[in-house]
This record gives sequence, structure tokens and C-alpha cells, in this order.
Amino acid sequence: MIGYGAGMPVAVVTDSTAYLPTGHDVTVVPLTVVINGVEGLDGVDVTPTEVARALSARRVSVTTSRPAPEQFVSAYRRLLDAGAPGVVSIHLSADLSGTVESAALAAAEVGERVAVVDARSAGMGLGFPALAAAAAAAAGADLAGVRAAARAAIARTTTLLYVDTLEFLRRGGRIGAASALLGTALSVKPILHVADGAIVVRDKVRTASRGLARLVDLAVEAAGESDVDAAVHHLGAGERAAVLADTLAARLGDRLKARYVTEVGAVVAAHVGPGLLGIVIHRHP
Repeated sequence: MIGYGAGMPVAVVTDSTAYLPTGHDVTVVPLTVVINGVEGLDGVDVTPTEVARALSARRVSVTTSRPAPEQFVSAYRRLLDAGAPGVVSIHLSADLSGTVESAALAAAEVGERVAVVDARSAGMGLGFPALAAAAAAAAGADLAGVRAAARAAIARTTTLLYVDTLEFLRRGGRIGAASALLGTALSVKPILHVADGAIVVRDKVRTASRGLARLVDLAVEAAGESDVDAAVHHLGAGERAAVLADTLAARLGDRLKARYVTEVGAVVAAHVGPGLLGIVIHRHP
């Protein structure tokens, strides 16, 4: 996090489901993961590996919870007291978590210098808008300008996911329209799309290899003719993620301006289960 003082930029806040690359000027408020009744902060006390191990043990309970409004109040006041003229707080979809509601309650308490934005996604589907907001703030944009930069980035970002099974999404109630697929979940490999904040089925294939090939096809389709940044997410599948990133880079060529490969954190891990691979495409203006 950057230091603040007179003349410093608007501050940007997000949550721990953004999976940002290193070197960003963004404050991260963590969600909570609960494993068999023991709470820990996402990315601080609980790792994705621990969650994946717990999910594989059927008798272990794994749940998540949003940050309390007080956590956001503390973050906002600390940034404002340090000299930030305002705060833009960008969070994962309200359809997937109550985090943005907690942020909005905190903003109402702190005052009009805090603006809350629902990114309608998670992972770098949230991270790219947060980075765009931070870049606008660093360039001197005011509160309205930073918020507008985040919203414009949301409209230019597409999130696609491959999962080995819908079972973990079903358990957590996060699959939305994908529920229609449950009857055949054991015989297909679903490709999911985050559409206006909800997780829906985009396609389905019979094998993992076809699923990953289709995931790349859909990502290239989402890129269109634009220059893009791309993020590849995984859970316990680092080698497959690296191959996926290389395949995507070869397909996009010079249009790919930046790429990131990151393991998802404990909160998303708790809901998607082991084997996740995802691609987030962010189209440049």
C-alpha cells in the first residue's frame, strides 16, 4: 500500500478474492474462511492448499464469510486520515458474496468520500478493475473519475472457468443458472462464465483436454481484435495453468500485453474445489 499525505491520490480498496499481482497500490480487506469451525483470514491465516485438502476430506466442513462492515470502516478511515481525498472500494459480485453489502454499509457510515463498486465478478475479473482504478488514481483522477475507470474496466473484462465437477459450487449455492446441469454433472466437464455477476454454464464437453481447449477458444473469442491483458487462475493445478497460459499466449500473439498466472485464494477454493482453471480477459480501451 502506498503512503498518503497532502496531494496524494484517491485510495483504492478491494477484497482478497481479487488475486492481484504484486506491486499494486491497492488496499486489500480479507474475507474469512472457516474450516471445521476454526476461522482464518483468506490469504493471511488460510492457504488454498489447506482448503483443497479439507475439501477432499468429506467429513471436513469448509465455509466462508464476508468481512464485517467494521473492517471496511477501519480501512476507509485509516486511508482518509492518512490524506487520501477519497476511497473507491471495488468488490466481488453481490450475487456471490455479501462483501459488497458490508462495504456499502461501511461507506454509509464513513460518508460521501467513499464510493463502492460491485465488480460483478471475482478473481482478476475483480482485480483488473481494481488495477484500472489504481492507475486512474495515480494519474490524478478524482473520486468520480476513479470510480468511472473501475466501471469501464468491468465492462471490458470477461471471466471464464473450467471445473472438474459442479459439486462444490452446488454445495455452496453459487451456481445460479448452472443448476440445470446438475443431473448430468458426473458425465460432463462444464465451462462456466461469469455473466452479470452470476456463474452460468457457457459450454460443456466430455473430457478435460477438450475442456481446456474450449476454454482457450472462448478466451480468444472474448479478446476479439483488442489488445488484452490476461490472467490464468488455478487451484492445485500449477502445471496445467502454465501450459494453458502458454497456449493462450501463442493464440493471442502480439495482442497479449500482460499475463498473470496465480492460484486462487482460500475463499474461491472453498466454493469451486480442486482442479479449477480459469481465464480472465481484460480488453484494452
